[in-house]
Formats: sequence, structure tokens, C-alpha cells
Amino acid sequence: MHRTPTPRFRRSQLAAAVLALASITAAHADNAPPAARYVSASHAPGTTTQLPRGVTPLHYIVSITPDAAASTFKGEAAIKVAVDAPTASITFNALNLTFAAAAIEGAGGSKQVTRKIEFDADKQTATVHFAEPVAKGEYLLRIDYSGKIGTQATGLFSLDYDTPQGRRRALYTQFENSDARSMLPSWDEPDYKATFDLNVVVPSNQMAVGNMPIARSEELGNGMKHVYFATTPRMSTYLLFFGLGDFERATAMSDGTEIGVITKKGALAQSRFALDESAALLREYNDYFGVRYPLPKLDNIAAPGRSQFFGAMENWGAVFTFEYGLLLDPAISTQSDKENIYTTLSHEMAHQWFGDLVTMRWWDDLWLNEGFASWMESRTTERLHPEWNTALSNVGGRESAMSQDALRTTHPVVQRIATVEQASQAFDGITYQKGEAVIRMLEAYVGADTWRTAVRSYMRKHAYGNTVSDDLWREVDAAAGKPVSAIAHDFTLQPGVPMITVGEAVCRNGNTRVRLTQTEFSKDQPDKKPLSWKVPVIASTVGNGKLATVLVRDGKATLNVPGCGALLVNAGQSGYYRTVYAPSNTRALARSFARLAPIDQLGLLADSQSLGLAGAQNLADFLELVKATPLSADPQVLGKVAASLGSLYEQYAGDPARQQAFGRFAVARLAPMMTQTGWEARAGEASSVATLRGQLIAILGDMGEPGVLAEARRRYAASEQDPAAMPAPLRRTILGVVAQHADAATWEQLHARAQQEKTPLVKNQLYDLLASSDDPALAQRALALALTDEPGVTNSPAMISRVSRTHPELAFDFALAHLEQVNARIDASSRSRYFPRLAAASAQPDMIAKLEAYAQAHLPAGARGDADSSVAGIKYRIKLRAERLPAVDAWLAKQAG
Repeated sequence: MHRTPTPRFRRSQLAAAVLALASITAAHADNAPPAARYVSASHAPGTTTQLPRGVTPLHYIVSITPDAAASTFKGEAAIKVAVDAPTASITFNALNLTFAAAAIEGAGGSKQVTRKIEFDADKQTATVHFAEPVAKGEYLLRIDYSGKIGTQATGLFSLDYDTPQGRRRALYTQFENSDARSMLPSWDEPDYKATFDLNVVVPSNQMAVGNMPIARSEELGNGMKHVYFATTPRMSTYLLFFGLGDFERATAMSDGTEIGVITKKGALAQSRFALDESAALLREYNDYFGVRYPLPKLDNIAAPGRSQFFGAMENWGAVFTFEYGLLLDPAISTQSDKENIYTTLSHEMAHQWFGDLVTMRWWDDLWLNEGFASWMESRTTERLHPEWNTALSNVGGRESAMSQDALRTTHPVVQRIATVEQASQAFDGITYQKGEAVIRMLEAYVGADTWRTAVRSYMRKHAYGNTVSDDLWREVDAAAGKPVSAIAHDFTLQPGVPMITVGEAVCRNGNTRVRLTQTEFSKDQPDKKPLSWKVPVIASTVGNGKLATVLVRDGKATLNVPGCGALLVNAGQSGYYRTVYAPSNTRALARSFARLAPIDQLGLLADSQSLGLAGAQNLADFLELVKATPLSADPQVLGKVAASLGSLYEQYAGDPARQQAFGRFAVARLAPMMTQTGWEARAGEASSVATLRGQLIAILGDMGEPGVLAEARRRYAASEQDPAAMPAPLRRTILGVVAQHADAATWEQLHARAQQEKTPLVKNQLYDLLASSDDPALAQRALALALTDEPGVTNSPAMISRVSRTHPELAFDFALAHLEQVNARIDASSRSRYFPRLAAASAQPDMIAKLEAYAQAHLPAGARGDADSSVAGIKYRIKLRAERLPAVDAWLAKQAG
């Protein structure tokens, strides 16, 4: 085996590096806006840090030589640091790195080799000690080190995949939230921004990818090359990226920026949609933010495999995305896949501003990244693809957030983060969906133009810097000319969901007058003393169309609405609150349901269902709305009805007689939708119809509807000779129905397909299908298969998770019994999330004790957020089945009578 030389800084190179660092830093300071310029080495007052103050990185030169076959790498970091006061030691982050040597050198040539190096595994830090104190000033800290290449998507990791030419291995990085420290010694916190020069020694026949374009590449002989990337802008460590493999790249120019898509060889044709849409998105974002994208290139990198915890990552100039989130395979991709790819693109590209250009100061304000990217993704999809009518999906996102936010285990949007595990757990529905919903509500309150003015000002003032939420609210207050921050604080600094109770409406002289009262919606604390919010409310009367607004303060308000029809509160569904109506108005809205706008139909269905399940309203009111939904409703409204009925059907699991009774009602309601939609796509049909078709087949298949089961099985059998029997838009859905109801012979047939498949996207789907059986015996076989080498290291945890959706007790017990093997397939910082999520779908009381025992034995006290949330969800599910389903039974009996 030929030994690859490790890149070293010779004495002459080191001296040149010191001079280069000074010029690089100066150049970036000159080009950066005032807020970005380096003023001192100290953080803003009150900024959280887990590192000692007083030493700040300004620029990194990082050299990496990976050995992909051995899963190791060698590296050297030369870090320009500013020292605020004399110190005999410097502490920074390092995780699973081995140091060979470390030294510090000043611009005048003074040099000290370290006297001692100490590692703290718990704090993930290294401290280098010097014989003499280092004086105040700027220095070059140089470290030779080595590390490991992992197999899960964290740090520097490898992904193996099959090709017709054999097995291949590619390398990628994933550093958010706190894993840059596993590839380079660094100040691995978002507020320690610096510039980066990355260079790598890699095989000549492979493509190396970084945040910036390649500045130069030198052939070293023996099949190796030394690649140098251009200097990055000032940015946080978690945004650094490196990729290496047998890649292909397609490019296009957009607004002066080179847009690229990078895939494994042979898959580039599947990236055309992503490339075209990225170009359009960049133009849109340059315009909206009023600050042009500042890097010379923006790549989207597609990687085989998957993670249980993320689908894409916004590395500046080099967005990492798993293939399912970026590539359209004509053999298997659906309309939903296409729309999901677009939302992933728009989300990660929005991060190039919200998160990359302007970064939260600490993980407490993670929502400034994720909530805004989620909102921007939705806004931009509505604007650039109005034919998809994705505005309606905003209701579903809000519902997801409210479902979590109404449990006692919720947390504020802006939350206190103290540990790496807590930062990992912060990537949840509150941060993303509630953050998005609050932004949408505030935008509706101040107006879209005013909101954009505030966002543009925020971007200009804080470019290349770090912020907290109040930095944004100051800009919104200034643009709106009123204290919007008071409303924002209520919705971001305290947890929970406001509930607006609408009194009896009185109509006089063509106007409706009503009293509004604010309490709090809770699923598991019905007697909780309610918090208080300032709630912007928008309302209208059905048939009038004119909107009225009021700000509910101190728990009450009086609303005057033009017209005298049924009163609709939260018209347009921009508000983040539940609405409870007086019984007479509830009945009036049910009678007028077909006349409501689709988004308000969705909002009313969602409120009615959630209030009914929580006991805040009669669940029969929701079922009456289901009956009132006409077949002519928007496909997304019909999809909401189908999903809601499917969810209620699942709540009856373990009680076959009652489940069958509910199933008969649900099938009778859904079958006409299926007949109307049909199995075959029609020319010119809306994209939402194609999505509805897949939903109905899957839900009716889940309920065991004989006609759907027979047709799915017929098409599956016929596809051996006639591939058109399972067209691409339905292939996954049909296979899903077949796999869910598979017998042992069918399961073996699917297993053989998975073993033979060479395309990673298809292979992943097939192993997922093997884990989706209703049969506990086949589910057990899937669990055993997951711990072999056959599925691949990223499919193994995914299969166990897939089993847990149908058999949570089985999956959790299995994972616990094979704890070491499962842990080996999950990155350490994510274990606190993975195991509790396996139990999340349970409704068994003994699962609560099991989960609490697991958390007590294996999780630090500060890392039990997901475990606590799963326990709260299980308790709520048990309560729901005992106390709410009888109301459904009574309603069904009344219908039959």
C-alpha cells in the first residue's frame, strides 16, 4: 500500500502563513460591513459560552489528509488567535482527536512548544499549556493531530453505496450543532466566527468539494493531489464543509453566482429540477433580502444514505442533502417528492442569509435560523409555485407545533440551552413550526411590505455577525412604527398555545359584535392557570368577506365584524391560537362549511379535532364537519379529512371490534373520494389530486379496505411483466400497502428485491418496506435484519424506527436488548433522541416505566427532553383512548340509529 504523505507547514510556509493571515484578516475587514468588523476578542455581554473567555480565533488554515479505506485522517490546523490578556494556557473544543504536537508563534518569530496538553472528554475540550505566559496580542496556534472518520452523519463521515461497477465510498461532513470539533480543533460555538482556508490531500481521480471554489490544485504523484480552497467569509464553525468522492457536477449561472449540483457519478440527470429551481430561488432571495448572496458559488451536494435526525444542512456555499431530498428518480419519484425537494431547496437556501450570513449568537435563539428558514421556504414556494397551492399546508405545520406545544413538556421558542445534547434536542417542532407560525402571524399583523423592510434592515446591520431575537424585533418595531416586540415576546419567551373563546354573537345594523376571552389550550393540564398573551385576531362573517382585526390584551377584547353571517375567527389562519365557539356559532359554521375558503376549512377541521380530543369541545362537532365536507372540496381539504380519520382509526388499535366499527364509517366516507380520484392519473389534473390519490390508497390500505388491498396486490403481481402496472407516482404507495399486509412469502420476495437493488434511493425504500409489516413476526425479522451488515449502517436505525411506528413496544424492547449494537449505529449526541422516539407511538402504561428507567440509567438529567416528551405523549394517548373515544362510539351509534 502506498503511504500518503501528511501535509506539513515547513518553517518557510509557517512564516508566510503568519503574513498571509494578517493580510487575509485585513482584507475581509475592509470588505465586510461595519457590524462584521473585528473590534475586540471579547464576546458581546451575556453571550453563552462553554469555553474560557479571552482568546478568540480570527482565521483557520486547516489541512486534512483522509484515508477513507482506514476510516482515519491526519490534519494540521494553523489558527490565528487574538489573546486579550496574558495567559499560560489556551482552551478550545476537540472531540476524539489525537494531538501529535502543538505550538504557538508570534508575528515576531517568538515560538513556544506546548508544555502539556489536557483533554476533557465530558466538556469536549483540549487545553494546551505553555511554559511561559503568552502576552496580549495576535498569534498563530499550530496543531498536528489525527482523528477518525465515522459511519453516521456527524463530523467527518463516510457513506458506502452500490453501483453497477461495485461498492463505492464517499466522504462528507456534518458539523451542526457541535461536531466541527471532531475534525478540527476549534472554538466550536456559533459566536466565534472566523475565516477559513481549507486544503486537502486526496486521490487525483476524485472530486473534492468545499464551501468555496478551488483556488488551486497540485498533483503530488502516486495518484494524489493537493487541493486548496479559496478563503471563506467570516462564519461559524458549524457551517464548514468538506466532501470527497466519485462525483459529477452540473452548473448554471444565476445573478452572477455559479449554482451547482453535485451527485455521485451516474445520477446527475436526476438533479436537473434542483439545479433549475436553485437558480430561480437565488434570484428571488437576492431581491427579498436586499443583500446579495456573497459567495462566488453555491453547490447542492446529494449524498446516498440517510439520517434519523436531519435531511439537509445549510453549509455556506455547499448545502448537503441526502439524495431523497434532492434527486428526482423517474422510476420512483412522486409529486410529493418533487414538492418536498423544492421545500428542502428553498429552506436550505434561505439559511444562506438566515443562519449563515447572520447567525444566532447561541443555540437559545436557534429559531432565528430554523423558524425563519421554514417561513421563507413556505412563502417562497407559494410565490414561485402557486399551482401547488402550498399555502394550505401551513395549517398542518401550525398543527404539528400546537400538538407539541399543548403538552406540559413543551418549551418556549427562545429556550435556555446549556449542553450539546440540549442543543441537539432543540431541533424540534417548536423551533421550526411554531417559529414559522409566529412569524407568519406577525407578518400578517404588520403587513408583508413592512415585514420585508424590517428583514432587509436586519440583514444589512448584522451581516457576518451574530444576533439575538431582540435584534430582529427592534427592526420590526422601527419599520411598523408600533411595539410589535411586545406581541413577539409573549409568543417566543413563554410556552403554550393561547385559546380564544368566542362568545354569543349579536348582530345589529349589519354588523356582528362579539366578546373574546383568552385562556390557554392544554392537552394534559386542563386545570392549569392560563398564561397571558397579546393575541392579534382577524375575523370575518361567512359570505361578507370583509376582515376585522383586534388585539386581545389582558385576556379579553370586543370585536366588531361587518356582516351578520356565521362568524369565523382566525380568518385566513395566520394566528397561532385555538378558537372555541359558542354552540350556536359552531352549528352555523358547520352549515356554512362548504362556503368557506379551503384554508379556513382546514383551520376549522384542525381546531375542532384537537379541541375535541383534548376535551375542550365535543368531539362530535369534528365528526359533523367531516360529514359536511363536500366531495368538491379542495384536494388538500379532502386529504385532511382522510388523514384525520386515519389517525382516529389508529387510536382504536388493540380493540378490533371498535376499530372495525369506526373503520366502516371511515371507509364509507373515504371510498367516494377514492372513486372520484381513481387509480389512474388524468391529463391536466392538479398536482394536489396526485398527492390525494396516494394518501387515499395508503389510508384505505391501512384500514384493510378489501378493494384497495386487492387492487394493490394485483398491480404488484402484474408489475413483473408490466412495469406500467405500478407507475412511478404510485409505486411506493402500492408497495407500502403490499408490504404492510405481507405474508412470509411476500416479505421474502421484497427482501430478495432489496438485496439485488443497486440504486441507493430504491434500496433504502425497500428496506423501509421490510420494516413496515403489521405482522409482529415479520416485524421481528426486520429488527433482526437491521442489526446485520446487509441493509447498510444508515438503513439499520431507520428500519428499527420504522418498526416502532406500528410496534413501538417491540422496537423499544429490541433496541434496549441490543443497546450496544444500536448505539454503534447512532451518533452519540443523538442517542438521547433516538430511543425515546422509538417509544413515542405507544399507548401502553408499562412503556412509561420502561422509558423513565431508560432515561434514568442512560441519559444525563439535562438531556431528557425527548424522553419527557414521549412520556407525556403516551400518557395523553392513554387518556384519549379512555376518555375521548367513547364520544366517537356514541356518535357512531347515533348515526347508525
